Amino acid sequence: MSASITDQCPKDTEPAEDMLLEELHHHYLEKRTEKKRMIALGFEGSANKIGVGVVTLDGTILSNPRHTYITPPSQGFLPRETTQHHLHHVLLLVISTLETANVTPDDIDCICYTKGPGMGAPLQVSTVVVRVLSYLWKKPIVAVKHCVAHIEIGRVVIGAVDPVVLYVSGGNTQVIAYSESRYRIFGETIDIAVGNCLDRFVVVLTLSNDPSPGYNIEHLFYEFIVGNFP
Repeated sequence: MSASITDQCPKDTEPAEDMLLEELHHHYLEKRTEKKRMIALGFEGSANKIGVGVVTLDGTILSNPRHTYITPPSQGFLPRETTQHHLHHVLLLVISTLETANVTPDDIDCICYTKGPGMGAPLQVSTVVVRVLSYLWKKPIVAVKHCVAHIEIGRVVIGAVDPVVLYVSGGNTQVIAYSESRYRIFGETIDIAVGNCLDRFVVVLTLSNDPSPGYNIEHLFYEFIVGNFP
């Protein structure tokens, strides 16, 4: 077992030297603790929302700015227009997230991005930006599977160790659990994913997708209840 800095010093040092050594020891411990705080810069652009966040290894979100491509009511978002939207906002979001988190490129340990699944063309925006920043900042790249990220975020937030997950997103409605070194699907819808159903329902009702389809459907339902059942 290695001895500490103070253990390796002579026992007959002067009081002033003892104080200096103690300060150096605390400084050493602080620096060692700081090095354990891994910080990641993450990019998500798999659909109509582009986001760039800064997060620590323990799940603490330091910043999370994002921008959503809003289409006219009753219209969905197409790959070309969505890609142009992401291209227009992604660099501004990088600047914003670093400023909000009060970090610099030197503080970043790795750069993560959504590799898939998602819309191909919008996904490429984050991919290209991440590769450029990785080259300029000399940072490693971590490709993230969209579905696993949803599960891991929920697991970190609630502190679950080995959860059975009801995974409901835009294109998936599944029961998932971790088994034999990977997440496995134990059941899923044979019809349409709940998120996809809400997206289509909004189009039928000619509602906006701002801020989200589910929110607007819920708000419309609330207005109906209040207006008809006082």
